[in-house]
Amino acid sequence: MSTTTHPPELSARVRDRLARHHPGAAVGPLTVLPGGHSGLTYSVTAGEARYVIKAVPPGQRPVGRNDVLRQARVLGALAGSEVPVPGVVAVDETQPGWFAMDFAAGEAVEPVLDEHDVPPATARARMLEIGSVLRRLHTTDVRTPGLGAPEPLDATGELERWSRTLHAVPPELRPGGEELLARLADGVPRALPPVLLHGDFRLGNVLCVDERAVAVVDWEIWSVGDPRIDLGWFLLFADHRNFPRLGHPVPGLPGETDLLDTYRDGRPALPAMDWFRALGRMKMAAIMGHNLRRHREGKHHDPDQERLPPTIAAMIRTARDILG
Repeated sequence: MSTTTHPPELSARVRDRLARHHPGAAVGPLTVLPGGHSGLTYSVTAGEARYVIKAVPPGQRPVGRNDVLRQARVLGALAGSEVPVPGVVAVDETQPGWFAMDFAAGEAVEPVLDEHDVPPATARARMLEIGSVLRRLHTTDVRTPGLGAPEPLDATGELERWSRTLHAVPPELRPGGEELLARLADGVPRALPPVLLHGDFRLGNVLCVDERAVAVVDWEIWSVGDPRIDLGWFLLFADHRNFPRLGHPVPGLPGETDLLDTYRDGRPALPAMDWFRALGRMKMAAIMGHNLRRHREGKHHDPDQERLPPTIAAMIRTARDILG
């Protein structure tokens, strides 16, 4: 089946804008780019250059994951910073909006979850590398021009956000979920100063070349909030045992201690990390349960989703164990 689609209006708008950016160069067709989780995602060539196009689906409102211009805003604000991101080359705010960014070379592999042939030493180096990237992201000034940062989301707000997702999962798929939510709500830690958050920071969302991070991608749920929200999620992917029945061991992968040391870079230890570790597992259980529900409703066909119920239950059980 062809991967080329022809949304006429979007194609024409992209072609016109890129033709102005590359006078005399031929602009190719929009080609669906697999793996996108928000809006419409395409690749396109303009002469020798290649770009990624993110667009709001026709007829849909630019909200949530479909608010692609919000993603363009954070990428533009981080341009030239110590956080590697694709460069934004065009933004069209006429609805349905879209933007074009550089096609970053590299691979985004989640070592403990993906089938891959990345050497263990390279996987280790990449994970330590992006621990430093996360630290640099969290030291970004949230008043950076053009960012338009939203109001900070504290730990309570993050818990409420993912509680709604977990509650949308049928109760039989999340045994012990209500108890976990209650215990998390009873023990919300004191907030740290808010920072710029990616929201889904992990190796699977960082393009790497060899051992070097070249572009942090997938900014659909970026926000401003407690740095431990990002950090607790990142640490979840350091150990295959955090993903019962799904994860596989990667020899030499750095553990939480190494990653925290890299992230802190000599700064004091962060308090209450166990709460955020448990929160990360609750979020993962909520996401898995949501995906499984959509699969069973015929909205997202993926036979592998049927393997998830034991993993979801184990995630919730482990999160309760962390809280003691």
